[in-house]
Amino acid sequence: MSQHPERLGKYRITGVLGEGAMGVVYRGFDPDIRRLVALKTIRRQAAGDGGTSMAESAARFRNEAQAAGRLQHPGIVSVYDFGDDGRIAYIAMEYVEGRTLAHYLANRTRFSDGDMASLLGQLLDALQHAHEHGVWHRDVKPSNVIITPQGRAKIADFGIARTENSGLTMAHSVLGTPMYMAPEQFTGRSIDHRVDLYATGVLLYQLVAGRPPFVGSPEVLMYKVVNDVAPPPSTVEGEARTARFDALALRALAKDPAQRFAGAQAFRQALAEALGQPLATALSPEVVLTAGDAYAPTERIPTGMSTNLPTGTGMTGEPPTHFEATDLAAVEAALARHVGPMAKVLVRRTARQCQDLAELHQRLAEQITNVAAREAFLGRASKSGPGTGGTQGTNTTGGTGASGASARTNTGVVGTTAFTAPIGLGSLPVSDAWLEQATKLLLAQVGPIAKVMVRRAAERSRVREVLVQEFAAAVPDAQRGKLVAELNKLA
Repeated sequence: MSQHPERLGKYRITGVLGEGAMGVVYRGFDPDIRRLVALKTIRRQAAGDGGTSMAESAARFRNEAQAAGRLQHPGIVSVYDFGDDGRIAYIAMEYVEGRTLAHYLANRTRFSDGDMASLLGQLLDALQHAHEHGVWHRDVKPSNVIITPQGRAKIADFGIARTENSGLTMAHSVLGTPMYMAPEQFTGRSIDHRVDLYATGVLLYQLVAGRPPFVGSPEVLMYKVVNDVAPPPSTVEGEARTARFDALALRALAKDPAQRFAGAQAFRQALAEALGQPLATALSPEVVLTAGDAYAPTERIPTGMSTNLPTGTGMTGEPPTHFEATDLAAVEAALARHVGPMAKVLVRRTARQCQDLAELHQRLAEQITNVAAREAFLGRASKSGPGTGGTQGTNTTGGTGASGASARTNTGVVGTTAFTAPIGLGSLPVSDAWLEQATKLLLAQVGPIAKVMVRRAAERSRVREVLVQEFAAAVPDAQRGKLVAELNKLA
């Protein structure tokens, strides 16, 4: 959208919070009530987009207005209005200052037990309200949680929410962000409000352990979420962690929805019991980022707005315009230490899904399976300053798309997965024959999904070492060494 309007309906445009291929998030002013609003837009005609994709995006956009618009809760970003001038449809919503939880995690903020319980308790209060009104969010994750300067948490982005008696949510599509999706969302079984409780369990696990319960490529994630049992978060390697929330996190992550908490209120009550005291209504001032930090856009641009780049072609696309080229170059250099030549593609693709450098570092780090390498990457990021790819002085204009735009497009794939590997892997490409043999080895370990895993992995990279590590991550620890040895023997 090269020409920005001066007005949308009655709202006067005062700034741009984020811009993408299919729409813009504006800062606006409501002259009647005299308040700031965020205006999330989608164009009726988007160059280069197919009719089906555009229709789905428009349907989800209206669904967001309907889903969030029926909710009135201090822990949910409020929707005020929906409008359409024939060219642009827009949602007027609450303008929230603060930082996303993703930003806190990227800055490696350590939450006390009380603050962890308070944060999750606030989210569960909001989810209880949504569930009581027949709305399931289906995409609860750090980038959709905003923490205000007052320490209050708000849930944003109801773009793929499921509402009762609504056919606008593409109920049979695989929607969501794989790292936070429940097993039933992958397997196509019927879902209910407990998918939100599972995602909240992932957040709790991540706050305690410093990483999500499962990481890897979309295919690897799917297998692990459906089949593997995560270790208690307090036992994850690294610094000493609290164990008081282990049982709660594992219960929320149960494969069978019936074994999870019955509802958000039951989950919240269990948090209070584990903490041994009532939950605070706000985070402590010590953990809330200082007032000097820039605001986060109230919500992200709707599903499908980020630029989709082809896979398997080596193309990286133009750099996202909301990041400085020097910052991206510094991030690429830091990541290349761990993933080699893949770094450039990874950074360019992931940057299109992120609002700022802090979120970019976190998203990239989540895909590095080796703990020491992941810590080293985040350590370099935290020490870097403005203009060097660090997390300080982050860009404040917002990202190009929804916090999970690419994550929710089609099958929920989140970019390309980075695995720890030395630099200089380009000299070891694999042949089609090697891939066929690797598929046979994987079939014995993971079943029919092996064919999909190998095909998609090969589209992203033909580097032998990268593929070996990706396939190894898909099998249980006990079989991993044997599989790596067998893969390395292949000609």
